[in-house]
Amino acid sequence: MYDECRQRVWAYVVSRAGRQVADEVVSETFAIAWRRLDDVPEHALPWLLGVARNVLRDSVRAEARREALAAELRCWTEGDVADEVTERMGLLRALAALPEDDREILVLVAWHGLSPKEAARVVGCSSAAYRVRLHRARKRLKQAMAGSPPGAPAVGPRRGEPAQPSLPHVRNLSEEWS
Repeated sequence: MYDECRQRVWAYVVSRAGRQVADEVVSETFAIAWRRLDDVPEHALPWLLGVARNVLRDSVRAEARREALAAELRCWTEGDVADEVTERMGLLRALAALPEDDREILVLVAWHGLSPKEAARVVGCSSAAYRVRLHRARKRLKQAMAGSPPGAPAVGPRRGEPAQPSLPHVRNLSEEWS
């Protein structure tokens, strides 16, 4: 079976992924065939090509996971993690200080990625009413992040403090969505 099919399996893999990965994928394909020898049909080529296709797909997924992990690690090493953790904790505390309705209004758009129209359907109100609620919830979140009680009148940032939080997910909670 190996002598009969190796070249054709190799050619299939090269046509899909190039020569650099072909030897490894073909080796894994025949290792699987050896482990599952009882499952290999009499005419083995189509079965082997299916196995090679799955091995290739698994290797592509594994590579994508490795790249995603590397990108995440790069993000963590580019800035000061302590500052981001502190800011995230401040945001979570501010959210916890808000009424449940405000939290839901903010989270639907900022973290669940819904448009205001979609979020309005979730909470059972019109888009216009949702936008008003969202605007008010953002104001209360800004106040809570600044250390003011949620019902206190809105004030600007204190001298020397940034006007906007620096984390992207924090900005999304306090910016206007159209």
